[in-house]
Amino acid sequence: MEPRRRDTQADGLTPTGSATGRAIVIGPYLRRPPTRGAAARVAEQGERAPAARLEEAVGLALAIDLDVAQSGIVALNEIRPATYIGKGKVDEIAGLVKSLEAGIVIVDGALSPVQQRNLEKAWNAKVLDRTGLILEIFGRRARTKEGALQVELAHLTYQRSRLVRSWTHLERQRGGFGFLGGPGESQIETDRRLIEERVRRIEDELEKVKKRRKLHRASRARVPYPIAALVGYTNAGKSTLFNRLTRATVLEADMLFATLDPTLRAVELPSGMKIILSDTVGFISDLPTMLVAAFRATLEEVIEADVILHVRDVSHEDTEAQSHDVEEVLRALGIDPNDEQRLIEVWNKVDRLDEAGRTRLANLAERRPSGQRPVLVSAITGEGAEALIAAIERRLAQRRIVLDLILDPADGAGVSWLHRHTEVMEKSLSDDGKLAMTVRVDPDKAGAVKTKFQMH
Repeated sequence: MEPRRRDTQADGLTPTGSATGRAIVIGPYLRRPPTRGAAARVAEQGERAPAARLEEAVGLALAIDLDVAQSGIVALNEIRPATYIGKGKVDEIAGLVKSLEAGIVIVDGALSPVQQRNLEKAWNAKVLDRTGLILEIFGRRARTKEGALQVELAHLTYQRSRLVRSWTHLERQRGGFGFLGGPGESQIETDRRLIEERVRRIEDELEKVKKRRKLHRASRARVPYPIAALVGYTNAGKSTLFNRLTRATVLEADMLFATLDPTLRAVELPSGMKIILSDTVGFISDLPTMLVAAFRATLEEVIEADVILHVRDVSHEDTEAQSHDVEEVLRALGIDPNDEQRLIEVWNKVDRLDEAGRTRLANLAERRPSGQRPVLVSAITGEGAEALIAAIERRLAQRRIVLDLILDPADGAGVSWLHRHTEVMEKSLSDDGKLAMTVRVDPDKAGAVKTKFQMH
C-alpha cells in the first residue's frame, strides 16, 4: 500500500473531540490509462486525482472522530468480486491492522455485502465502505426530527439490501417441495418484514413533515420575500458565508458535513428588499443514492429558490471536480446549472491564495460573460461580501417585473395589500390627487396584481 502523507492544513482534516477508535483508511482506485486527445481530457475534467480522493476519505473518517493511524492508496488493475482488492494487498493490510491495533478499516469505495464480509474475516476488524461511512456521519450530524428521520430511512434502505444478500446462504435450508421454509428463511423474512414496517412508518412521518414544510413555503409565498439558497460541495464554506451575510450563529467548522439540517434567515438588502437566505446540506462525490432520495425534502428549498448561490472553495486543488459533482446533483434536482437567471457562482476562500493566485482567478472571472461572472469572496474576512449582495440584488431585479399603479388615496386596503404582496419602490401623490405607486413583483404574482387593480 502506497503511504499518503496527510496535510494537516487541508480542509476536513482537523479532528474534533476525542477519538472513537483507531482506523486505517485505504483508497483502492483503478489505474487510469494514459489520456489521448482532447476528448479524453474533457472526459477527465470531473475526475479526481487518487491522492485528493484519499485525502477526502481521511477527512470523512476524522469527521466522526476516528483516530486515523495510517492511510494509503491501493492501485487496482481490476476489482476482485470476492474482496475488491487482490489477495496480496488483503494480506498486507491484515498485517497493518494487527501491528497498528486498528479496529476499523475504511475502504473508499462501494463494497458489496460479500466483499465486506470477506474483508472483515480476513482483517478481523470492522469494515466500512464509503456509503456506510457517510451514513455514520449523517447519523451523528442530524439535529432536527426531519434530519434524523431522513438519515434513519437511508440507513434502513442500505441495511435492507445488505441483510437480504448477506443471509442468502441460509436460504439453502428451504424445503424443496413448496413446503414452509427452514429457519434461515424465517429469520430473513422476519428481519425484512421488521425493516419494511419501520420504513413505512418513517415514510409516513416524512410525508407529514413534507406537508408542514409545504405550508411554511406557502406562507412565505404570501410574503414578497424571494429565497436565495446556498449550495456547494461539503466544506466549501457555505455556513461561514451564511453567518457572514445573516449575522447568525450556525455551526461552522473546518470539517466535512459540519452542518446537515437546513437553516433559514431573513436578510435585508441595502435597497430595502428583504430576502430569505437558506443554508443547505453540502454535496459530495459518490453520494449514496438513498441519501439523495432521503434528503430531497431538505433540498426542496433549493428547488424553490429564486437565486441559487453555488459556493466553491477555489483554494482546493480539486475545485473543478467538486464543481462538476455539485452540477450533477443540481441536474438530478431538475435545476439547470447554466441558468444565468438563477445561478451565481461564488468563489470562496480567496484569502488562502497568494497574490498570483488571486490575480489569475480575477482574470478568469473577468473573461466570463457578464451573466456567468463569479463573485470572489472570503467568508472568513468578509472580502467581497458587498459585491455578492449587489449581485444578488441585480439577479433578483432582473427576474422581477416593475408595475406603475394609480390608486385612490382612500384605498387603504389596496395600499396595505401591495405592501404585503409586492416590493413597494416608490409612492407619491400626483397633481390630480391620485396615489401613484411603483412596485416590483415576481412574474408569477404580476397577474394577481394586474387583476386586482384592473390593469390592462
